[in-house]
Amino acid sequence: MSENTTNKNVRDDGVDLLDLFRRMGRTLSRWCKTLGRAFLITTVFLIKRWLPLGLSIALGIGVSFLLKTTSRSSYTSDLVLRNNNVEFVLGRNNVDLELSKNTMSNADMISYLNRLKTYCEEGNLTALANSISISKQQVKNILNISAFWIIDKGRDKIPDYIDYNNNHNIYDTVNVRMQDRLDIRVKIILPQELTAVRNGIISFINSDSLFQQRNRVRLRQNKEILTRLDIDILQLDSLQKVKYFEETRNRVPLNGGQMVFLQEQKTQLVYLDIYSLYTRKQALESERELYKGIVTVLSDFSIPSKRDNGALFYGKFFIPLFFCITVLILILVANRKKLEEVYKKY
Repeated sequence: MSENTTNKNVRDDGVDLLDLFRRMGRTLSRWCKTLGRAFLITTVFLIKRWLPLGLSIALGIGVSFLLKTTSRSSYTSDLVLRNNNVEFVLGRNNVDLELSKNTMSNADMISYLNRLKTYCEEGNLTALANSISISKQQVKNILNISAFWIIDKGRDKIPDYIDYNNNHNIYDTVNVRMQDRLDIRVKIILPQELTAVRNGIISFINSDSLFQQRNRVRLRQNKEILTRLDIDILQLDSLQKVKYFEETRNRVPLNGGQMVFLQEQKTQLVYLDIYSLYTRKQALESERELYKGIVTVLSDFSIPSKRDNGALFYGKFFIPLFFCITVLILILVANRKKLEEVYKKY
């Protein structure tokens, strides 16, 4: 009796499962038919009313070109700067921690440069002109100045993209912000003024007393370490010569033709130390000769060939806008009788 009951329950479960699949299939079939019918109706509706829809697109294109010709042009260009007052590496894996105490981080530099952005947004032309040391007439051509982080994907020390949206995850340990360079984007009316703007931005950075002080300290400490390295290299070279003659003397044969070997000196280790010091010295000399200033221009402003607010800039907004408004009007006209009935009913 119990076996028959169990078999019956199993059969009932199987029937219920098959019924569930059938219901799901019928539902999906109804959805597909509804979507197909809606697509067909929409296509026929648009084809029958191609003339007003085409006129709406033409109107959007015309408005876009009108705005292009009547509005003032704007151009965008980028300047990449190297922040010289950051922690730098000597040799391969050795970081000079004492020098890093007197550095200026990129966060401080970007925050300082974004004062210019605040002046542009507030329309404070006098403060902007005084900050970047150009005339008020030239400042009127500047629409915006902003500083951004450069992102390194994979920590390979190669810049990959610029975080224009300022939405990079600071807790990301794979894709990181580069600490030795930053990007400055300028939006301007006359691109011929970019050279004056670049000189003004660098002058604005160099005018900060804290930046100047830290750069002087960096160069002075750099010079002191170079002097110390020269002394150490000479001392190691002298030590190498002493070890060489001592090892030779320790191998001099004694009476009876016997040669006595004392403790052998590892001369090769001295060579490695000398080469390590030379590597550090070369890194410091390069840092001192190539990057004397607070910042160094890595990539200058380029003269843009296309304006930002061209016909395409306005067309992306106005063409879809006029098209959607026309479609909405056509739907209302096509269903005006139903709308009238609903209006009279309620």
